[in-house]
Amino acid sequence: MTTAISRQDRRISPVFLGIVAVMAASGWAVWTGFAASTGFAVFLFVTAAWIVSLCLHEYAHARTALHSGDITIGAKGYLTLNPLKYTHVLLSIVLPLVFVIMGGIGLPGGAVFIERGRIQGRWKHSLISAAGPLTNVLFAIVCTAPFWLGALDGVPTPFRYALAFLALLQVSAALLNFLPVPGLDGYGVLEPWLSYKIRRQIEPYAPFGLFFVFALLWVPEVNRVFFDVIYAITGGLGVNELESYCGRDLFQFWQTGAPICTAP
Repeated sequence: MTTAISRQDRRISPVFLGIVAVMAASGWAVWTGFAASTGFAVFLFVTAAWIVSLCLHEYAHARTALHSGDITIGAKGYLTLNPLKYTHVLLSIVLPLVFVIMGGIGLPGGAVFIERGRIQGRWKHSLISAAGPLTNVLFAIVCTAPFWLGALDGVPTPFRYALAFLALLQVSAALLNFLPVPGLDGYGVLEPWLSYKIRRQIEPYAPFGLFFVFALLWVPEVNRVFFDVIYAITGGLGVNELESYCGRDLFQFWQTGAPICTAP
């Protein structure tokens, strides 16, 4: 199957490499304190890293679909990690970025277009849907590794805060994506196991699933429970709530931060 994919279709996009370069440069500026504004450097680092994770999320969907039988993935440009190739750039990149900037929530994005008719087997369909949020889980584990490994000696405070906030975004994205709501990956995992009749009844509501989740998160009680779960997970990975809060405080550099989170 993969022999049908040309080298051009698999070549990493300069757009993605540029985003990685911004992430590396801003991460270095946060680590060394080189930036004139630590908060702005944290903003660039977290934003670029968040876009990288979104690209890897969609790549995981595409790559799993390719190995499951959809050989059209390469021609669509999904294997180049170029976010401009996504079916819905607005939903996949812009909207999640807006939510991160506004409230620090890792909102799920749109999806790459997969020709499901080319794929046989329920497990393959479920795995394709699960691959994206599992990438967020892996990203969260990598971000929190210095915390749960006790390897924070020598890590500058602003960089530690930035990693803590980035981990929170990854955990929230994974949790939201795994919700069994039509239009989200969690429902995609379950859908192959539902009867044809139930799938047809639910299908009209799929485009509104993301907006339903968005509206629900604005309910204070729901929002509180949601973040309690997020903080419980990140806490289990060694990141305390204060570190995540301070990371978000530095990220939102345009706001007046609490003195306890002021970075040198």
